[in-house]
Amino acid sequence: MLSAIHTLIYSSDPAATRRFFKEVLRWPCVTAGQSDEPEERLIFRTGPSEMGVHPTGGPTGETWGPEGHHQITLMCDDLLSTIEELALRGAHFDGEPEDMGFGLGIDLSVPAAGKILLYEPKHPIAFGL
Repeated sequence: MLSAIHTLIYSSDPAATRRFFKEVLRWPCVTAGQSDEPEERLIFRTGPSEMGVHPTGGPTGETWGPEGHHQITLMCDDLLSTIEELALRGAHFDGEPEDMGFGLGIDLSVPAAGKILLYEPKHPIAFGL
């Protein structure tokens, strides 16, 4: 029987990315045993989760994402206060918060791993079910 979802982030500097999740986001973690890398391999508790299935494109021909593309997003209850708190810990954001229809969102820069959407949802949430 399934027990959880394990997500992966690929990084050109895994140590920097792991430090970000451990020190800036302050996610609890466990050490995942031995590796050939000089630093620890950490697995982070990410908290409650939910998954949506989106179409690859819109009704007027716009492309939203190619088949086989998957995305990680982070949800919060109050985007503006979350931005403020994370910025004090050293997080960087691209642009300003914007209304994305489904919620208020902004791109959060993750060291050596690109960007992750951080958003305050307007849609019903499923992770509490």
